[in-house]
Amino acid sequence: MRFTSEQRLDNGVLEREFILGEIPGTLWTPESAAPAPLVLMAHNNGLPKAEPRLVARARYTAARGYTVATIDAAGCGDRPRSAADEEARAELRRAVRAGEPVDEIFESFIGPLVDNAVPEWRATLDALLALPGIDGPVGYSGGWTALGIRLAGAEPRIAAAGFFAGGYVPRALREEARRVTIPLLFLVQWDDEGNPRQRALDLFDAFGSKEKTLHANLGGHTGTPPFELEDGCRFLDRHLK
Repeated sequence: MRFTSEQRLDNGVLEREFILGEIPGTLWTPESAAPAPLVLMAHNNGLPKAEPRLVARARYTAARGYTVATIDAAGCGDRPRSAADEEARAELRRAVRAGEPVDEIFESFIGPLVDNAVPEWRATLDALLALPGIDGPVGYSGGWTALGIRLAGAEPRIAAAGFFAGGYVPRALREEARRVTIPLLFLVQWDDEGNPRQRALDLFDAFGSKEKTLHANLGGHTGTPPFELEDGCRFLDRHLK
């Protein structure tokens, strides 16, 4: 892992860009010198790690005493997409404009994106935990719920997860959710135009966790209330500190 830039924010958080092989990422560390639990913060598939809402969440969470990391997985941000991904996305845009169903298009490319992203996230986790000042346990937080399901089921170092039901989760991963048993906080926007509420509620029900909490708020996809940031950190405090 090689750091390429750094800046100290007004709240004392240190924000650093890094490269791990071909993987670009950002790491936020709190001002305290004590080892801090690590939170992996994944953006929704296709969005860059510099997406403003993700950066705001990461900076807030780091200021609350966590080390936070995100990466641009393959096909996300500025990283190149395969010809198959580009074709699927073009077909998705066409279907949306025509008002046609899009679930089967999502099925065709979300699964491969997750398959490719998981090894890179695990390699990043290995590198991060080898750095001084970063400690376990590890949490997952982000809008890419499909990725989080796979990581939470495959990675025993992840002790708790916060998911946002705002992105498409392929059918196979909905089945994998039954094997996720860590504590969960699950956010739902009640009027999310791209994610029918019943599908979100069915996914919440599918998780095998004995401790899982559902927060549902009125509003569309980007209308999550700011107080959910604070609630999310309280959830992390219970399970990572």
